[in-house]
Amino acid sequence: MTQNRLPLPPSDSPAGAPPRGLSRRRLLTGTAALAAGAAGTVALSSCGTSAAPPGATEIDYWLWDANQLPAYSAAIDAFMAQNPDVFVRITQLGWDDYWTKLTAGFVAGAGPDAFADHLARFPEFVSLGVIAPLDDLAPLADVTADRFQDGLQELWTGQDGKRYGIPKDYDTIAVMYDKGMLEKEGLTEDDLASLDWNPEDGGSFERLLARLTIDENGVRGDQEGFDPMRIARYGMGADAGIDYVGQSTWSAFAFSTGWTFTDADTWGTTFHYDDDRFAATIDWFFGLVDKGFFPPFGMFGDSSPVQTQVQSGKAALGLAGSWMITTWANLEGVDLGIAPLPTGPIGTPMSMFNGLGDSIAAQSENKEEAARLIAFLASDEAQRIIGERAPFFPATDVGTETAIATYAERGLDVTPFTDRVAEGETGRYPLVENSAAIMSIMQPAFDQCWMRWIDGADFAAYNERINALFE
Repeated sequence: MTQNRLPLPPSDSPAGAPPRGLSRRRLLTGTAALAAGAAGTVALSSCGTSAAPPGATEIDYWLWDANQLPAYSAAIDAFMAQNPDVFVRITQLGWDDYWTKLTAGFVAGAGPDAFADHLARFPEFVSLGVIAPLDDLAPLADVTADRFQDGLQELWTGQDGKRYGIPKDYDTIAVMYDKGMLEKEGLTEDDLASLDWNPEDGGSFERLLARLTIDENGVRGDQEGFDPMRIARYGMGADAGIDYVGQSTWSAFAFSTGWTFTDADTWGTTFHYDDDRFAATIDWFFGLVDKGFFPPFGMFGDSSPVQTQVQSGKAALGLAGSWMITTWANLEGVDLGIAPLPTGPIGTPMSMFNGLGDSIAAQSENKEEAARLIAFLASDEAQRIIGERAPFFPATDVGTETAIATYAERGLDVTPFTDRVAEGETGRYPLVENSAAIMSIMQPAFDQCWMRWIDGADFAAYNERINALFE
């Protein structure tokens, strides 16, 4: 699942966000006491004790998302109850600290045995040899690709054909809004359920944004006298940064034109930022700034993400990843509604499809025990335990169905997220080499386009620089 963006998101945005390049900081120690004392970390172990039973093999499992911690703690408790010879310490760290301390652990030989991994890091970890191939580990022999949503295991398969991660979950994108706001505007949920979009005039989706945008004089974006330079409420909110992946921003629109990031589903070597469909999408998306429907660059910082803008009335709608459902649902004063993405020129909505995986460190001395753990986390039993706590969508059908039912009990219809996968209306997160270099090349382009200094056609020059990385 998986967190989208520069600057980096807060720690409750786990799935889609690609991590920055990492520096070496203080190494996280392996003891629960020291881990719990470190800023932004939580360490847990079975039955409230920090000591392993006599004779048990101790392994460390790390993850970054606080929203996922209760679900995985419950699942790992069940694992230990069935595997008394293995004692698991869980360490949860904030997003920034996670990647820094994970890298430090690899360098010092004191990292976790198993850990939550991200597609933006996976290629680098494989090339550095710091994560282990999983195919020869006996406990994972029966954990086959058909257990998971179509395409998830492929995302965690290296160019050598070996698996380096077992899918944990998946994430897609949808439109989030406040039902109370919608009612005051005289609109219904059905009005948001059948929107369309195109890069020429924005379709009914842009017309909705215009209606929901209000300037400081109370004039709407579709009325005479509207002032796009003085906005009281934007039609669509924006996080502080938009990156080259655009997971919860521009990618859904680009995918819905038939565009793809690269020349292959995974491990592509030719990028398509020079495609006319991409250029038209980017010109439309950032052109919303000129129209007053979307916030200008720098309008909102990290302390005011999209959900806060909607909560405060600064924005009417927000695009968000499924990993953020719990955060949105807990917003005080917001009666959360979830709508599907608009249908694009190809005739369907399209969402980015991403997912986290469980990897095993190459330096682990307990790979078999770690493999038993992550195999259990992929089991129907564990997927139900995780789905019942519904912090995200687990990787299997069983887990997803359980999560949908759990959300429904809370009054939330989350099918705008799950329908994209069920209907095959997804585009994959770009699993490629050189992701850090690509990000450094493309970030200025996206920033400058958002600042309205360049347009979509200018991305062709950046695309040449990216493709040169693969020559």
